[in-house]
Amino acid sequence: MTTINRSQSRQSLMTELQTRGLRLQDVNHQFVSRRGGAGPSDHQAVTIDGTTLMVPIYTQSAWRSPFTVEQDDDQTRLAADSIPLTDITFASQPKFYDLSTADGIPYSHIATLHSRDVLATTVLQTCIRYESRRKACHFCSIGQSLRAGRTIAHKTPEQLAEVAKAAVELDGVKHMVMTTGTPATSDRGAAVLCDSARAIRAAVDLPIQAQCEPPDDPAWYQRMKDAGIDSLGMHLEVVTEELRQKLMPGKASINVPTYLSAFAEAVAVFGRGQVSTYILAGLGDTPQTILELCDQLIDIGVYPFVVPFVPITGTPLEDHPAPDAAFMESILAPLGRQLRQADLLSIDIKAGCGRCGACSTLAGYEREESVAL
Repeated sequence: MTTINRSQSRQSLMTELQTRGLRLQDVNHQFVSRRGGAGPSDHQAVTIDGTTLMVPIYTQSAWRSPFTVEQDDDQTRLAADSIPLTDITFASQPKFYDLSTADGIPYSHIATLHSRDVLATTVLQTCIRYESRRKACHFCSIGQSLRAGRTIAHKTPEQLAEVAKAAVELDGVKHMVMTTGTPATSDRGAAVLCDSARAIRAAVDLPIQAQCEPPDDPAWYQRMKDAGIDSLGMHLEVVTEELRQKLMPGKASINVPTYLSAFAEAVAVFGRGQVSTYILAGLGDTPQTILELCDQLIDIGVYPFVVPFVPITGTPLEDHPAPDAAFMESILAPLGRQLRQADLLSIDIKAGCGRCGACSTLAGYEREESVAL
């Protein structure tokens, strides 16, 4: 077992914790964790020194992690190799989870709490990619929570509006993420996201990020904005074309140059910094390749949200190793400097994964934090 250096910077330790995961044993807490589904999956939200992270707890690497939690009557502390490091707290189960719709569907089946103040939902829990073994993304687990009965296949606009209003009023949710599996339509989910957003914004003042693949018709960007969507995520996940063909054969039919064109069209509507993309580091793309693409994205005005790959049980990549902290720092440290120099910062995103930031330690590198614990 690798020994953790107690003098390392707070930022480095957070990156190490997120890549290696957390072993939870005999901790008296009602977890707000997630297994399966559209990510982040197999995680638990924890807060250290005011920063909330989504940390893997159900993965194989987490079971071998040097990080554990020590608890006594009045405090809970993060420990590494049995050495106490710093105080740690866990996200509590939100009040809206106790409610159900009039027809008996638990609110938690319609939308879930991410981090501490983000409401998230997968509007369509089915996907034309996932339905085919030849086309499915090898890292995706969108169908797991549906099969397990923890969600429903299609959340209606009325259901989403009801839950969003309750989450704001009962739990102080600050913004919302709506993603979707890709339907067999040319809008690639934009239409259902528009319907959902209109209903939510009619019920509650809540900033919304929508996430989908690039629609065939760029007119959908303005339609989404007009429906009340504040920011847009279109996720590359993997950068190198050969890896995209191997790991996400269906989604790879939309190549990187097409995404870059779509990003430029979307930025023209939503504005600089209000369009983002997810990049999963650790699946074979080199740091140099990721950083070179991030240069292009920043030039366009797209926020590149680089996160460590988390192998999820039940997927074809469940045995693929997570990247280590050194690999992530080789990307996040220079990328954080680039974003700071370009004044393209997560704090300025109106809603969504980049604004939340809990699935990556990138925001800390934007702030150039280096305080030792």
